[in-house]
Amino acid sequence: MKIQNTIYWIATALLSALFLYSATTYLFDTAVIEGTYQDYQYPTYLVIPMAIAKILAILFILVRKPKWVMEWAYAGLFFDMALACMAHYRLGDPGITLPLLGIVFLLVSYFFGKKVRP
Repeated sequence: MKIQNTIYWIATALLSALFLYSATTYLFDTAVIEGTYQDYQYPTYLVIPMAIAKILAILFILVRKPKWVMEWAYAGLFFDMALACMAHYRLGDPGITLPLLGIVFLLVSYFFGKKVRP
């Protein structure tokens, strides 16, 4: 059980670090992110709401209350990374590695979290 707890917290910490880094970049380097969104043909007005959503999702994953919101937070982050993978792939961008790693961290955190923090 101790090894599962360690794996859960490492995966959750890496997931949190990835998304908090992303959110701070969205908030403090907005012009660059908006340019990237334009390259991917996404609406630029989504940049700030996405940053806020990422921060809230990590907060709900760490607090784990209420459970249904935590489940939606995991789902939202999964969809965010899945769509990021598709966008990077479509443009032939080598930046696909980070969202793929994020999906791994998310899945490990989610499934180990069900055992460690029911």
